Amino acid sequence: MEEVKRIPYGVSNFVEVVEQNQYYVDKTMYLPLLEEQPSNLFFIRPRRFGKSIFLSMLRAYYDIAQREKFDKRFGNLWIGSRPTRLQGTFQILFLDFSRASGGSGTLAENFDRYCCMVMDLFGMSYESYYFPGFAQEMKAQPDFVSKLNYLNLHAAETGAHLYLIIDEYDNFTNVVLNEQGKEVYHALTHASGFYREIFKKFKGMFERIFMTGVSPVTLDDLTSGFNIGWNISTKHQFNMMLGFSETDVREMLQYYKDAGQLPGNVDISAMIEEMRPWYDNYCFAEESLERDPKMFNCDMVLYYLRNYMDLGKSPKEMIDPNTRTDYNKMKKLIRLDKLDGNRKGVLRKITEEGQIITTLTTTFPATDITKPEIFPSLLFYYGMLTITATRGNYLVLSIPNNNVRKQYYEFLLEEYQDNRHINLNDLGLMYYEMAYEGHWRETMEFIAHAYKENSSVRSSIEGERNLQGFFTAYLSTNAYYLIAPEVELNHGYCDLFLMPDLMRYDVKHSYIVELKYLSAKDSEAKAEAQWQEAVEQIKGYAVGAKVRQMVHGTELHCIVMQFRGWELERVEEVMQK
Repeated sequence: MEEVKRIPYGVSNFVEVVEQNQYYVDKTMYLPLLEEQPSNLFFIRPRRFGKSIFLSMLRAYYDIAQREKFDKRFGNLWIGSRPTRLQGTFQILFLDFSRASGGSGTLAENFDRYCCMVMDLFGMSYESYYFPGFAQEMKAQPDFVSKLNYLNLHAAETGAHLYLIIDEYDNFTNVVLNEQGKEVYHALTHASGFYREIFKKFKGMFERIFMTGVSPVTLDDLTSGFNIGWNISTKHQFNMMLGFSETDVREMLQYYKDAGQLPGNVDISAMIEEMRPWYDNYCFAEESLERDPKMFNCDMVLYYLRNYMDLGKSPKEMIDPNTRTDYNKMKKLIRLDKLDGNRKGVLRKITEEGQIITTLTTTFPATDITKPEIFPSLLFYYGMLTITATRGNYLVLSIPNNNVRKQYYEFLLEEYQDNRHINLNDLGLMYYEMAYEGHWRETMEFIAHAYKENSSVRSSIEGERNLQGFFTAYLSTNAYYLIAPEVELNHGYCDLFLMPDLMRYDVKHSYIVELKYLSAKDSEAKAEAQWQEAVEQIKGYAVGAKVRQMVHGTELHCIVMQFRGWELERVEEVMQK
């Protein structure tokens, strides 16, 4: 009986996956397409989207030193019966710049030390294609640039074909931006900065180059020294090259069900529907909106599957805790010292509306990161926005899923918590009472009191927006509901809809919340008229077929809250028609 393939969660080495009986989602059909592109390619995707294992596969496929192992490694894959003429014809220089920033020396010393180690390994791996002593002479060269010059000289002599693959080409500079600041970064990537000089050396030396990263920031700053790259990140042919399609996910789940690793009565379609709102909905090319299915974040799918196999049910936390490090890195780069008012406004708008209409800037220098008109493009490359529609010559960029939506809520939450800390554990216990007992008043009044006490919400003239943002941020910390602001319900948009997460919790109660805001000078007559309008609105929402479908038989509560300034003036449950 064939041994069941292991789940390659956290594994980025292609050879390890295929030789140690791990599950591999075949992406080799993209190799001929890549060969048809220009020789020097850049490809940007969010973290945990399978970039590293894809590059590892490229290396194994094109490496002349691994040529004889083609059938063993690729025989069962798409490319196995369709090898291209370039298969196994290159000497590969593989650099992973995420490994180039650590160490006790200066930035330049650490970078040079790492690259020298890689060049020395290159010399040992390919000495047989040069001459005896090639590796020793390579090791004797004093620095990375000297080793590149040495290789360039002898590769030309022997007619060697060189392929440069760089993983996380922007990691090193992201670290510099985060820890050293824009001035140091500018010195490295402009004029005669060592990083720029290195990229100028690559130019013309390598027959093919493939680089990946998480943003195009560094690319733009290096292009005048290296203006031969072709950015394929938003080309529709490569929209599905990384990540998993629904077909990929379905085949994987079916494989493990058939192998007895999932409960026999498990519903594959139900598993996919549970994952979809959390991990799916990525689209990276405008032309792919109509032609391609949306893509799942592959690491998240593997996390879910591994937990399901261990527990016989979905994980309690749908968001992989290991992404916390990624989130913190991204948060640093997004803030770059301090999140100014304009970018904070963009974040808040996206958080509250779920989308933004903008143009997509494909490359931009680091100096432009803080510009509010560039900011949505940066969020797109980080996977925090995705293409969902067009509006004329503009794109609609939307929050792709709940996983990402939670990150937006945390941006708001951290701002509020920094100003005045609330014990979220106490709030969590109140959410339990809301979900299972229908006791909502204590929770809502607790958040309202916190709103009053938090001075950061008073400084803005956007009273109603601040109010909704504050409630959304704190309600998002609950485990039992999916929070959806501004949901269209029965010909109107409710402020907050707490949709029960019944796939994971046996919730008994659901909620629609309407928030109304009065200024201090508004009259009592206006207050009463506003209240009556809110009551009629929320009654209308409650009878809609969409609401009935979303609450799934739980008891629906319609709550109206009216604030004057930052004081809660009135809160009541509205009885439905």
